[in-house]
Amino acid sequence: MPQLLSAAQAAQAVFGVIRDRVAQRGTAPVRKGRLILATVRGDIHDIGKNIVKTVLENYGYEAVDLGRDVPPETVAEAAVREEVRLVGLSALMTTTLPAMEETIARLKALPHPPAVMVGGAVLTAEYAARMGADYYAKDARRSVEIAREVLGE
Repeated sequence: MPQLLSAAQAAQAVFGVIRDRVAQRGTAPVRKGRLILATVRGDIHDIGKNIVKTVLENYGYEAVDLGRDVPPETVAEAAVREEVRLVGLSALMTTTLPAMEETIARLKALPHPPAVMVGGAVLTAEYAARMGADYYAKDARRSVEIAREVLGE
């Protein structure tokens, strides 16, 4: 696990350097759309979310990262404030799945509900659907496909 965390941090740093170099050359970064990412209340494990964020940003999507252990109301408020069409939720612990379900319910109750994608080691496509999620992202690559579908290229 420590090596995985180090690798993820190194990848984030590398992508940051690449973005800086591109900006120095005067090439405007590609902006394909914005979304929110959060690890749900009660869960402090955010390596998966951070990997997804890095990959999405590499593909030109802007990820508003709310962090980890994020309460459902905070996610819903941010979705309204940021006017996003896609929210990604992450959970690693089975004990936090009720918080994920509550967050999805709050998002779906909004006047203009965003699409919700969920991911994490404790989830399956079936469980994601049962909770009311629109999409299940089994990995970072799938999150990009979902972003393309919801936000466009």
